[in-house]
Amino acid sequence: MAKETGRKLIAQHKKARHDYHILDTYECGLVLTGTEVKSLRQGRASLVDGFVQIDGHEAWLHNVHVPEYTQGTWTNHSARRKRKLLLHRAEIDKLESKSQETGHTIVPLALYFKDGRAKVEIALAKGKKEYDKRQTLREKQDQREAQRAISAVRRRQRA
Repeated sequence: MAKETGRKLIAQHKKARHDYHILDTYECGLVLTGTEVKSLRQGRASLVDGFVQIDGHEAWLHNVHVPEYTQGTWTNHSARRKRKLLLHRAEIDKLESKSQETGHTIVPLALYFKDGRAKVEIALAKGKKEYDKRQTLREKQDQREAQRAISAVRRRQRA
């Protein structure tokens, strides 16, 4: 069997970038059971309600939904169990100190396979206020309109 290479995306939390200011990102491994890996290889997972909590100098991923493996037996995993994250001690200590500041949290951004190993991209984030979200949407819309105007001018010049 050939060894996997590259990055294969399983799940993404797109709304996280809308709801939070992303301050710092980390890539970390996951401790998974066999049926969880098989279920992830089928491309099924949800990061929507997920968050990271640090307990006793260990990072844990909570509320990430990995559905039960369809061909699994009594050895199947529970869908929303907490999963241990594999990070260096210095990274865990930094995340722990930063996440205890008011308004900061740690959220998962993406779940993927990298060279055959399951990885999760987590981010230290600060929650946005409602007016920040509106401002971000307005900036994106302005950017899109500017691009449309530029491309329309270029089309006219070519014709």
